Amino acid sequence: MKQVLIFFLFCQVSVWSQAPLDSIQNLDEVVLKSDRYLETFSDTQLTQVFNDSVLVRSASSLTQLLNNNASIYFKENGFGMVSSPSFRGTTAQQTAVIWNGININSQFNGQTDFNTINIRNFDNITVRSGGGSVLYGSGAIGGTIHLNNDLIFNAGLENSLYVGYGSFNTWDVGYNGSMSSENFSVEVGLSRTSSSNNYPYVDSEKTNLNGEFRNATFSANIGYKINDKNVLKLYSYVFDSERHFSLIFPSETPTKYQDFNTRALLEWQGFYGKFISTLRVANITEKYKYFSNIDKNTFSFGEATSYIGKYQLDYQIFKKANVQGVLDINYTNGEGSDIAENNRTISGFSLLYKQTFKKFLFEGSLRKEITTNYESPLLYSLGLQYRITPFYTVNINGSKNFRIPTYNDLFWFGSGNLDLNPETANQYELGNELEFNKFSFSVVGFYNDIENMIRWLPSGSVWKPVNTDHVISYGVEAELQVEQQFQSHILTLSGTYAYTVSENQETKKQLIYVPYNKATAILNYQYKRLSAYYQTIYVGEVFTLSDNNPKYVLDPYLLSNVGVEYALGKNFQYTFGAQVNNIFNENYQSVADRYMPGVNYNFYINLNF
Repeated sequence: MKQVLIFFLFCQVSVWSQAPLDSIQNLDEVVLKSDRYLETFSDTQLTQVFNDSVLVRSASSLTQLLNNNASIYFKENGFGMVSSPSFRGTTAQQTAVIWNGININSQFNGQTDFNTINIRNFDNITVRSGGGSVLYGSGAIGGTIHLNNDLIFNAGLENSLYVGYGSFNTWDVGYNGSMSSENFSVEVGLSRTSSSNNYPYVDSEKTNLNGEFRNATFSANIGYKINDKNVLKLYSYVFDSERHFSLIFPSETPTKYQDFNTRALLEWQGFYGKFISTLRVANITEKYKYFSNIDKNTFSFGEATSYIGKYQLDYQIFKKANVQGVLDINYTNGEGSDIAENNRTISGFSLLYKQTFKKFLFEGSLRKEITTNYESPLLYSLGLQYRITPFYTVNINGSKNFRIPTYNDLFWFGSGNLDLNPETANQYELGNELEFNKFSFSVVGFYNDIENMIRWLPSGSVWKPVNTDHVISYGVEAELQVEQQFQSHILTLSGTYAYTVSENQETKKQLIYVPYNKATAILNYQYKRLSAYYQTIYVGEVFTLSDNNPKYVLDPYLLSNVGVEYALGKNFQYTFGAQVNNIFNENYQSVADRYMPGVNYNFYINLNF
């Protein structure tokens, strides 16, 4: 790791030396987006972008960022432990996480643990609500989470250092540096988070036992303009972590879990008149070890390696119409303690079209996958946007989405089922957007019909995965943002709300760990260099058993956080902040018997130079 870091730092110095400072400062800054799909084909679906101050104020885990600022519900087995989302009433496997345009959900269990994603290494994070399987493949049923790195040219030298310390001996350190000239761009990111995580339980003499964790991330991204028509980009990412899983009872045997994940993506983009050609080659690895006794060196494991090739050709038919064809292939090889070595190859073809008129916008897409392990459905997405007035827009979207069986589903020793079909979902939504001056409000109604839900059920003396459940989820999502300025005083109010019904059609019961109601809000006050904010999160009752037994319900809870920041420097580039979380010491759980921290604090500095 040390040698790799030195190499990339040397690359930065080399790039910087190729052009004098004055010449770079006189050039316009150029930003190359990492995910053209997201930018081009998301007009008729709700998106929420987090960057700048929101990322700085958040704890380093992706769970904390989205739990505090989005309508997604998270199940956490204690602070920093395994975390899984429920997006629009779907399961964790039905939310896709996208790294610079590549789906990174686990090949083993089909989901992403959101506490293994450190946000300090990304330029922005975007939440895209609704189906996205045509663009991003398996799991994109409830929605997609996008982790983006945007390469910037002609920006010169930029550095950012974040250092935070808080309760339970929690450290959060992150560095991001970039150098860019007219033809080169290099970005390097380092982050580390660690915590003793021994918080006391609210209203109890007990403490969180065996909860310590640490993780480290390294990322390096390089862009090179070969000429005016061709650009090469390389994205890389390494994540290493160890967590001691919190105990429910002191008598339990302490355990721990280790993750080591790598990602590398090489992209060649060509601009040839009305054509844009994009060739991508990626390699993704995931490795884990689970120690059932922390004091012994015996463990179960899993390892998977994926090779991805994707070619995309865009053609501008005329000024306001584009067509795009995509060919991709994904080869995965994996094995584990309970899975013999197996491989599978998935090939796919997509066709996408977008056209804008005076007040209308239309976007449509089709996708078909081919694999030997299962029969994939024909996927589609259709969207229509109508701008009724300059400040009022209506969006309509419909799509068919899917989730493929995982390695565990197909190949688990003695239980894997090669006859499984993908989960499929037909989704429809109607959205309304109001936007004028510094006020914006959107409300979306959605309906999601999910069939062939994969469940593990007993078959004699063993459990096997089968296609069984039929689930319908529907509800409303809303977002609000208002800003008002009085001379040097600025007030900003933003919030989200989701009402979600997600029912098993056989039992007519709400799915477990899907709250009917979730809301977030933040009120921010800024006066010159000083800012202060109050943040609140409300989660309604949650069923923990599939029969919705009222004796086993997690109570609703309301959390409140406060914070203050002060900026120094000519351009407000040095920020000092303090936060107090759960200020009313609320006793709450997001998973049964997994108690979360009471009142806790955090201090941080963020330096940009």
